[in-house]
Amino acid sequence: MGVEESETGKQPDGRGDGPHPGGRTSTGEASRALPLAATVLTGTVALTMALIAFGNLTDFGTNREFVRHVLAMDTTFRDPHLMWRAVTSPGLQDAAYVAVIAWETVAAVVLGLATVRWCGALRGGGTGRARRTATAGLLMVLLLFGAGFLAVGGEWFAMWQSKQWNGLDAATRNLTVAGIALLVVHLPDPVRRLGGPSAEPPSHHAMR
Repeated sequence: MGVEESETGKQPDGRGDGPHPGGRTSTGEASRALPLAATVLTGTVALTMALIAFGNLTDFGTNREFVRHVLAMDTTFRDPHLMWRAVTSPGLQDAAYVAVIAWETVAAVVLGLATVRWCGALRGGGTGRARRTATAGLLMVLLLFGAGFLAVGGEWFAMWQSKQWNGLDAATRNLTVAGIALLVVHLPDPVRRLGGPSAEPPSHHAMR
């Protein structure tokens, strides 16, 4: 029979064999890994949204033309069964463009705040507020690029038919990154799964 380890994680001669799996060291590493991944992904999406909003503000005219052509549907197949959907009023087109920029700006601010709160979680704070803030910002991104660009722009205004004014690839990339970030943000807390302390301080009701 070979030499077996004792229940305490030591060899029969009393020497330790290092941290026991699931012990303090592995639990601590697991408790930091998830907030770190969430911080990096949330910060990445926040930076992306900030740069997109900044680009639209500083190069207003270029992307305004994009929005105008998409809404006017003037580079699609011009199917008469679809062209009634076109929005040709410059005022409505510009209003839609400004609304998109405002949405991007708010999403960037919310995600920036979420990144700061995740940094606080890395220093030992709770993850609850960081997770809620990140969720709000990431859902804004998913709505913008999923419902806004893919569904409304791509399908309703037939942007997929245009070779010149087509933002579906860029929208898909941003949607994918935000979706992955949202999944990571909502992964189960490894500390709780390993039987460690809760990531949030107990409530007053739980202390009674």
